[in-house]
Amino acid sequence: MSAAASASEGPRILLLGADGQVGWELRRALLPLGQLCALGRSQIDLADLPALRTALDTQRPQILVNAAAYTAVDRAEAERERAMRINAEVPALLADYAAANGIVLVHYSTDYVFDGTKSAPYVETDAPNPRSAYGHSKLEGERAIMASGCQHWIFRTSWVYAARGGNFAKTMLKLAHEREQLRVVADQFGAPTSAELLADITLLALHRARQDDTFAESASGLYHLTAAGHTSWHGYARFVLQKAAERGVALRCAPENVQPIASTDYPLPAPRPNNSRLDCSRLQSLLKIILPPWEVQVQRMVDEVVQAG
Repeated sequence: MSAAASASEGPRILLLGADGQVGWELRRALLPLGQLCALGRSQIDLADLPALRTALDTQRPQILVNAAAYTAVDRAEAERERAMRINAEVPALLADYAAANGIVLVHYSTDYVFDGTKSAPYVETDAPNPRSAYGHSKLEGERAIMASGCQHWIFRTSWVYAARGGNFAKTMLKLAHEREQLRVVADQFGAPTSAELLADITLLALHRARQDDTFAESASGLYHLTAAGHTSWHGYARFVLQKAAERGVALRCAPENVQPIASTDYPLPAPRPNNSRLDCSRLQSLLKIILPPWEVQVQRMVDEVVQAG
């Protein structure tokens, strides 16, 4: 089984989902922490639970980081069993292993565990009420981890993107090259959050926990983690095109030609939360950090995409 390894000192870290947007950034961020084994789709099929158990027994990690997930939100409506296997049964297996071996598990969840009807940002203690198969599967994963009794960090996030891989921002740039006008949903709100930010905060949390056992035990739990501020998909799209235009990118669709539409005008198999805003004050207070405005890292991502051509 192939793997990417780091320095010979420090704890053994097993990263699952290494070729996804978050996993790719974690491959960079976790290297200073210890000996990293990073497994992607070509190394392991997470739907094969016996293979996953074998990988755990072989690698004998001291830190488990699960960046793998079934994220095809609309397809999950038709593939509920597979979504539940990867998003719920896999975290349950990892959590049981972590509990049995006294190690920490890091896991990433989603705003889709909420129905999006709250008028204010969601806090960790708000009651989940997922409306989609994807949301249900991610919620079951959270619950399995918390029920296991293992030491854990569960980071709920939203609207994840990176310069690498596919995402909403890159789709908007592509379409703006092809069309003179775009129609984008304007009644769903959240915080675009970079995979880079998720990876860096993960490193910070794990580093703090390794320095202080008391902190590690008391900090174990569920946290909201997004960039600061919020926007709509429409506002997000216009911001991306504006920053690209400022960099000299020739677009057929100018930012002002992105037209706002309602969610009902763009029906999809899986319902989306209208309110995906997450209150991150608990994590900021714990780690003594200030999360950056969403605009800062989105602009950096646009710069990278433009430079890459």
